[in-house]
Amino acid sequence: MSSLTHIANDIPKSTISADLAAGRKRLDSVWNGIIPGIVLVAMITAVAFSAHNVSGFALFSPMILAVVAGMVYSNVLGTPAHAKAGIAFSQKRLLRFAIVLLGFQLTLGQVVSIGAGGVGIVAATLGATFLFTITLGRLIGVDRKLAQLIAAGTSICGASAIIATNIVTDARDEDVTYAVASITLFGTVAMLGFPLLAPALGLDQHAFGLWAGASIHEVAQVIGAGFQNGTQSGEIATVAKLTRVAMLAPMVIALGLMARRKASGDQQAARPPMPWFVAAFVAVVALNSLITVPAEVKAAMALATTIMLTMGLAAMGLRADISQLRSRGLRPLALAFSAFLFIGCFSLMLVKFAG
Repeated sequence: MSSLTHIANDIPKSTISADLAAGRKRLDSVWNGIIPGIVLVAMITAVAFSAHNVSGFALFSPMILAVVAGMVYSNVLGTPAHAKAGIAFSQKRLLRFAIVLLGFQLTLGQVVSIGAGGVGIVAATLGATFLFTITLGRLIGVDRKLAQLIAAGTSICGASAIIATNIVTDARDEDVTYAVASITLFGTVAMLGFPLLAPALGLDQHAFGLWAGASIHEVAQVIGAGFQNGTQSGEIATVAKLTRVAMLAPMVIALGLMARRKASGDQQAARPPMPWFVAAFVAVVALNSLITVPAEVKAAMALATTIMLTMGLAAMGLRADISQLRSRGLRPLALAFSAFLFIGCFSLMLVKFAG
């Protein structure tokens, strides 16, 4: 005992104090980093789940209620600066992890269900929407780089596509913010409105899922709209959307080649990122097709997935700043709205024709 006391006494008190101070600093860093934002997102998620049980709101899923609540909170009360890191974490990492876990609700047999025709619809819609948006942007006088960002966000996968596309377009920060805000706005409109249109358009769950997956902007928005119309619809919408997301890399590569041709000969195009959660989602679906997961485990994972998806959508709502849409004038907003209408109508025409 005396030897232990002797050893302890030999440790400099300044070293212990420095270690304790470093530990407190790390804890403070975590607290001032992601925790406040995650707590805020969790509170809005809890409100969404509670509202879902209230008469009159049961028609809407907690995911849709969460994004609306987040937008109201952000644009009425404002988002605290110290919460932004945690909100971004919830929208990006947590949401993508939830999408990976969603693979446990699908099998390869269900993936095949959209068929070659479904893949063709997705690819044709993406290409036509991108070309339409770029062409219209040129005609109405929208800056070329901003038009490319809006085109990528509408035709591929929302904010992720905008950020990836900006690697090769190198647009101004204001343009990126504008594009993300407009895509979030119209994607949210699609998420809320498309399920209400399904009965009037005569779309069954398969057709609606394919339409939602081929036309709605963000992955989370597709999931929110798809599952609002039924389980089968949500699964097909998810597969169709992730097929779209997988086309992000070749699209950005094509933009990089275009940019390199317009730039000087010694300028190199950046390598576009491949969304990791797409590959992980496919791997989980393959695993789920090969092994039998107990029903109790699947139920628990389904609940966890729903909670994380709802948190991701709440974070998306918190980051939707309506005021950003006014900062760049009305022409880019008109372009984003026109692209939103085009992708919805064009994909619907293909779905109806294929049906």
